[in-house]
Amino acid sequence: MSILDGILKNIGGAPDDVVNLAKQVGLDPAIVEKAIATLGHTHQLKGDTVELAAEKTGLGTDVLGQIVAAIGGEGSLSNFATILDRDGDGNPVDDIMDMAKGLFGKS
Repeated sequence: MSILDGILKNIGGAPDDVVNLAKQVGLDPAIVEKAIATLGHTHQLKGDTVELAAEKTGLGTDVLGQIVAAIGGEGSLSNFATILDRDGDGNPVDDIMDMAKGLFGKS
């Protein structure tokens, strides 16, 4: 179970895990994990969260909007960003990559 799965289980109405969310929006779970992390990051920036995430991920705003809605709206993105940004640099993506490296025994 990933960190994101644990967070999703605690959000009422959200899919139980990344795999179910990925099925719901028709994407690979790895892409959905990256999208959630990017949405969490762009939520902290000036500008439209979904449009900024679309620029960074290459995913369409419609798909990213579905992900935002499925995880509980933009208010939930603050939770993702806070939990995932372990080093406090404002970018959770590097922290997720570090977590993934740890899972696969890479350093």
